[in-house]
Amino acid sequence: MLLRRQLLGAAASAAAADTSFAQTTTPLRRLPGVRPRKIVFILVDDHRFDALGFLKGQAFLETPHLDRLAREGAHLRNAFVTTALCSPSRASILTGLYAHQHKIVDNNTPIPPGTRYFSEDLKQAGYSTAFIGKWHMGAETDMPQPGWDHWVSFRGQGTYLPSANGLNVDGKKVPQQGYITDELTDYAVRWIESRAKDKPYCLYLSHKAVHAEFIPAERHQGRYSGKEFVPPPTMTPGADDAVRHVPRWVRDQRNSWHGVEFPYHSTLDLREYYQRYAETLLAVDDSVGRLLATLEKRGELDSTLIVYMGDNGFAFGEHGLIDKRTAYEESMRVPILARCPQLFPGGKTIDHVIANLDLRPTFLAAAGLAAPAGFPGRDFVPLLQGKTTTWRDSLLYEYYWERNFPQTPTIHALREQRYKYIHYHGVWDTDELFDLEADPRETRNLIASAEHQPVVQRMNKRLFEILEQTGGLNIPLYPDKGRQQNLRKSTRSGHAPFPATLIQK
Repeated sequence: MLLRRQLLGAAASAAAADTSFAQTTTPLRRLPGVRPRKIVFILVDDHRFDALGFLKGQAFLETPHLDRLAREGAHLRNAFVTTALCSPSRASILTGLYAHQHKIVDNNTPIPPGTRYFSEDLKQAGYSTAFIGKWHMGAETDMPQPGWDHWVSFRGQGTYLPSANGLNVDGKKVPQQGYITDELTDYAVRWIESRAKDKPYCLYLSHKAVHAEFIPAERHQGRYSGKEFVPPPTMTPGADDAVRHVPRWVRDQRNSWHGVEFPYHSTLDLREYYQRYAETLLAVDDSVGRLLATLEKRGELDSTLIVYMGDNGFAFGEHGLIDKRTAYEESMRVPILARCPQLFPGGKTIDHVIANLDLRPTFLAAAGLAAPAGFPGRDFVPLLQGKTTTWRDSLLYEYYWERNFPQTPTIHALREQRYKYIHYHGVWDTDELFDLEADPRETRNLIASAEHQPVVQRMNKRLFEILEQTGGLNIPLYPDKGRQQNLRKSTRSGHAPFPATLIQK
């Protein structure tokens, strides 16, 4: 079965192309006997799954407040995004839909008319809602979006330090006063403190951190200077890469914008790059600590559902790559931590495959509302409570080729507990199959293994079944935006490297 291309030149056409999830203002069905809970959702940019102190992705990492969330709550250790790219992932969190359903398939696509967010559902249910931080979806706008009573945001990526762009606070331009992670936390704390204790609310705190170019808070600069960064085993190419069926596009990308041999077309040192990343993350951990302290002071800590998540992962040399976009674990896997002692016991590790699609139905369930029928996401609170429940046995992953970052092809993948099957589209190359139990670092492509051909055939069939069932057989295409980042080191002799300010999402 071949994927069919369909040109969708405008947001209105994109919205009309799939009417199976037409948005409605009809009130959702209330769940009997469920008391609405306060919700605090913290989203962090490019936070990879193992960049946590208690997991020691690198030995020197320190995240005491995030460690507390995991210790007193739950660590969902098999959590993933369905597209490892900022805007599509954020749209999936807000809508509970795959990228091919909500149509926001890259960082430039406009938001289709009629798109509905979980914040609108919560407002209908009587919640006060606040969005504070990075929106980065649908264009470079910082204007207030539907469903939020209180709005604090900035254009595009924003800046770690004060700039001329400033912030948009409820539709008005306001100067940025200080380091962005701390300032967003100030807004969040003030908003929580202004809430009536007997009324439900939902705070969505969306940090710019830890997106490149990494700039730590002044108090954290140099914290990890000289600390040893242990590079991943797959960072160095093997002499037998071709024999091991490493895709040609992966081998080529080593020497490109998102490759370790020519990262961002510069001489960037990956060891120092990770150190700055980890130092920038420290302010995020401080932010979590301040929120926990604020809720505790108000007597709301144990009754509030707190969920912490990354919008996608980030490779630091795995497979010779940096950045995200790919279907490898470091790209699509994210941290999710949850805490609410009055809802589920602490100290839990959840092994089920959780997705960004699941946030909307989970938040609705916490508010005492049933999720809309037919949506692909699921409420994961029963898993946190240790209840026996039917759960997904596989997860679809998708990424659509971008002209401004052309080194990575269109990708569809199916991720099960044991196996991952990756199917590349529009490129003459080999697909991939990994046994994640025997090979968690994804070093041995089994796609040509005679023994594994039944697995390949089964997963290929299932992959296209899910695409067909969810309306994913049309690839959304939009007018080109952005510059191409396709230069290679060998073509740049005598030229200075591109400045770090060109690093894009």
